[in-house]
Amino acid sequence: MKPIPDGYTRIASNIYYEDPVAVMDWLCEAFGFEIRLKIQSPDGELQHSELVYGDGMIMVGDAAKVREFKSPRSVDGVNTQTLHVYVDDVDEHCKQARAAGAKIHIEPGDRDYGNRVYLAEDIQGHRWWFSEPMNA
Repeated sequence: MKPIPDGYTRIASNIYYEDPVAVMDWLCEAFGFEIRLKIQSPDGELQHSELVYGDGMIMVGDAAKVREFKSPRSVDGVNTQTLHVYVDDVDEHCKQARAAGAKIHIEPGDRDYGNRVYLAEDIQGHRWWFSEPMNA
């Protein structure tokens, strides 16, 4: 395989939202992402974005611009994927997410495969698994 650019991951997800600029700020507040890149047109329309969490990256897109991509909120809450993020402290992360308005579907708990996990829903219906390795 060819090398990838420094600071990037081989696989990243692009997630679509209504009002993506506002959602980017919420993702930073609730889930701890940091904005690495946000390109907007002169009228404020989002052109491209990159949010990072540790060495992972997601891109946030505008669901209104591309007919084929929707936020779960716009299709009766249907999700076709969930995202998984390793965090340092699942319980504290869950508290932060809940305080910012995330809906917690599964409370933090230990799993047989060695992770402590919880499942959250963001403000437009995307579902996120957050894990902490128990034996790290």
